[in-house]
Amino acid sequence: MSQQIPERIPGGAVDLSHLAAAAQARSAAGAGPAGAPAPGRSPGQVVDVPSLVIDLSDQTFEQAVQLSTIVPVVVELRSDGHEPSEALGPILERLTRELGGRVLLARVDAQANPGLVNAFQAQAIPTVVALVGERPVPLFRGPMPEDQLRDLFDQLLQLAAQQGVVGRLNAPDAEAEGGGEPAEPPVNPAHEEALAAIDRGDYAGAVAAYEQVLLKAPADHEARAALVQVRLLHRLEGLGADEIRRAAAEDPGDIAAQLRVADLDVSGGHVEDSFLRLLELFAARDDADERTAIRERLLELFEVVGAADPRVAAARARLANMLY
Repeated sequence: MSQQIPERIPGGAVDLSHLAAAAQARSAAGAGPAGAPAPGRSPGQVVDVPSLVIDLSDQTFEQAVQLSTIVPVVVELRSDGHEPSEALGPILERLTRELGGRVLLARVDAQANPGLVNAFQAQAIPTVVALVGERPVPLFRGPMPEDQLRDLFDQLLQLAAQQGVVGRLNAPDAEAEGGGEPAEPPVNPAHEEALAAIDRGDYAGAVAAYEQVLLKAPADHEARAALVQVRLLHRLEGLGADEIRRAAAEDPGDIAAQLRVADLDVSGGHVEDSFLRLLELFAARDDADERTAIRERLLELFEVVGAADPRVAAARARLANMLY
């Protein structure tokens, strides 16, 4: 976890409205928006999962942390056969499914997973905590009426939206909110300026807007994912593929030309070619500034492709070997 849970989770629910309002105020104080994974796509990432209710263990906790960058993850530390847990669990499951993939519920058997109990410093069972953008948000412990739980889920979604966690999970047990097809993930208000810039083909404006959002909300993962992709499009804007490849072939020592062709390869799906070109170029150069430029471009292209891609893992390992 990137942040420790506070020492003690107080009894009753934690009111999240002040956190959401504070984030909103920071955004409004000069908010340049940002945030779509790619032009023309929904600003929220959509991920397929087998269920919106999962059993979480000490060994699988990292999965929940990763998913918390897509949707808020509600972690329920419970005990089978324990009356308050048995009463609370079905309500949490129903509310989670009603939200149509905007929240994931992770159930933890407290007796079988003492590591998570200790990590969350649970003083009672049940204890409920959320993960938003890899960060813990204490919610409540003990029983809670359903109407208060609904309000708490609403506040949690508002807080998540302010942090750029506005994705959606596709699962067989998801219920469409309000009936019919699931609604599109809500647009983070801080992202509207960048989305408008993308719509009009102003990639430079979109880059500037994303950068402003990240200055105010560094944990906005959707904005970061969008930024690296739009930077790539901006670097290639107005250039033809033949022109880019010819310039790189004619002057193998031109670092800028080699970086452009690496961008072109990634944009065209030739990921291995792009990474190999830059890794070999990095190994061949002695100038510190040139090596820094190559390394930084590689790291940015890793983000464009995605950290989970095995080609990224292999290239990252090779780059680490060169560095150390």
